[in-house]
Amino acid sequence: MTKLSSTQIAWRAAQDIADGAYVNLGIGFPEMVAKFQPPGRQAIFHTENGILGFGEAPAPGTEDWDLINAGKKAVTIKPGTAFFHHADSFAMVRGGHLDVAILGAYEVAENGDLANWSTGPKGVPAVGGAMDLVHGAKRVAVITDHVTKDGKPKLVKACSLPLTGVGCVTRVYTSLAVVDIQDGHFVLREKLASMSFDELQSLTGATLHLDGDVVDLIVPEL
Repeated sequence: MTKLSSTQIAWRAAQDIADGAYVNLGIGFPEMVAKFQPPGRQAIFHTENGILGFGEAPAPGTEDWDLINAGKKAVTIKPGTAFFHHADSFAMVRGGHLDVAILGAYEVAENGDLANWSTGPKGVPAVGGAMDLVHGAKRVAVITDHVTKDGKPKLVKACSLPLTGVGCVTRVYTSLAVVDIQDGHFVLREKLASMSFDELQSLTGATLHLDGDVVDLIVPEL
C-alpha cells in the first residue's frame, strides 16, 4: 500500500501553521514538523522544559547539551530566544497562550478524544505535558500513521486506550489522508489520489463524512 512517510506527514502538517504562531511539538515524530516551515513564515516554538523561540537542530558534533528540548534533543538559540522556569512554561500552556499543539497518537476518536500516552496495562506510561497541552492550546492537531503496525485503524469510533484528553483534537494528518473532526464525526478533506474513498474507509474505524470536495493529498518527495 502506497502511503506517506513520516517526513511527508510532518511536511503536510507544517503547511497549516500560521506565521508568528506559538507552537508546541510533541516529543518524537511531531518534532519533525519544525523542519518544514513554509517560505515567508516563521513559527515560534515552545518547549515544556522552558524555551521559547529556539532554532534548528545543531549540526552533528556542535551540540551544546545544556540547550535541549523536552525530548532531550539539542536545539540552537536565535536572537530573542527566551528561557524560563519549568513552572512558567506550563503556565503558558495552561493559560491558553499557545496557538497550536501538534502531537502523536495511538488512537483518535471521531468526537476528538485523544489517546497518546499509554498502550494499556502492559505499556510504559509517558504522560509528559500532553494532558496540559490538549486543554491549553487553542488548536490541537495530530500526526500519525493511518493504521497500526498490524493494520488496525488508529482513527476509531471510540478510544479503547487511556485518554489524554476529551474532545480536544480538531485535525488529523495521516499517512493516507487529512481528516477534520467536526460536530462529533470525521470529515475527509484530503486523501491520496491513488486510493479510493472506499479503500480509505475500510482502513478507518469510524464513518468518514464528506463536506464539499475532497482534495488530492499531494506532498513533495522528501
